[in-house]
Amino acid sequence: MGARLLCLCLLTALLGYYIYSPLPEDLAQPWTVMLTSASLRALGHLAEAAELLGLMNYMEGLRLFTALELVAPTSDENVTVADTELGSVPVRLFVPRRAPGGLRRAVVYFHGGGWCVGDAGMRGYDLMSRRISNEINAVVVSVNYRLAPPHRFPAQFEDAYSVTKFFLQSQVLSQYGVDPARVCVAGDSAGGNLAAAVAQQLVEDPEVKTKLRAQLLIYPALQVLDLDLPSYRDNAEKPMLPRSLMVRFWSEYFASDPALREAMASNRHVPAEAAQLLPLVNWSRWLPAEMRGAHAYASPAVGGAELARRYPGLLDPRASPLLAGEARLRRLPRTLVLTCEHDVLRDDGAMYAGRLRQAGVPVTHLHAKDAFHGAVTFLAGPLELAVAHRLLDACVGWLRENL
Repeated sequence: MGARLLCLCLLTALLGYYIYSPLPEDLAQPWTVMLTSASLRALGHLAEAAELLGLMNYMEGLRLFTALELVAPTSDENVTVADTELGSVPVRLFVPRRAPGGLRRAVVYFHGGGWCVGDAGMRGYDLMSRRISNEINAVVVSVNYRLAPPHRFPAQFEDAYSVTKFFLQSQVLSQYGVDPARVCVAGDSAGGNLAAAVAQQLVEDPEVKTKLRAQLLIYPALQVLDLDLPSYRDNAEKPMLPRSLMVRFWSEYFASDPALREAMASNRHVPAEAAQLLPLVNWSRWLPAEMRGAHAYASPAVGGAELARRYPGLLDPRASPLLAGEARLRRLPRTLVLTCEHDVLRDDGAMYAGRLRQAGVPVTHLHAKDAFHGAVTFLAGPLELAVAHRLLDACVGWLRENL
């Protein structure tokens, strides 16, 4: 009996040690965040073990979380929901049921997941799209682009661009009763990256006659040149998206190459020829003082040219929209950038907001000091967070006023 009790106490202590992680005092609902983070960390450890045993790629293991969160495309009294294809790319389509009273708005949405996991049919994305569709009377096209592995950059961008360009055709907009002057691209995390890249490409495409009205970027990943920004330092071990996982996402976007991953982890993956691009991501210039804090700027160490030759996407603005020049940026539509304090990607969004503002683009930068990466999708179930509803309310409100 005594031995069993001792074992139970030890197991309880080990479980508590595994679950507990120190969190910032200002983080909303810390115990829910802690439990969620522990669950994802456990899944990550299982995926690592499976990869070491040669059973599957690490990202394929993480997709178990996606599978557990999938919901069927179920219509309700407010919105008709269907899985279909646009431009040969699978999408989940949300169309308001109520009489439009004129032409509707439209939002083309790209889910997050580091270009490797995630799905438009996950509960959080399904609920988010329903709310946007119902509350602002908008057609929402939520895109299921190809994932890495096996599909590498630029496959994800190509799918995102293909759907958007197809949807912007006048006959397609007319089919769904959409006002061509009220279309927005949006996305979170890797999806925010795709939304920003799509918006940039559209202004350069002479075949596209319909111009975007707005872009909504939720804690977007916008550059891979410098993975040692203050936000990467401040939040290296924070829940949901530690630095090591973001580095893995970035490297897998281009290839399953340990050499690339190791170079990114040490911030030595940038070739010498990228020197002229570094001012575009120089956080000492583009970040607000409160985000720079006491950190001292150091330019990324120069890496070997071989990685850049093998993976030219490292210097491609379609992968890193922050690398776009001002001439391109000034042609972009009005923008909302949402960033979270406890997020390695905080500074990417803040720098993009600064650069867009410098280029004369109307920008709203909403910064949530009590939130973390991924917060917006925690909309229901045992992991529901009040901060998710607050942030989504802010996004929907901005869309209502600007789209």
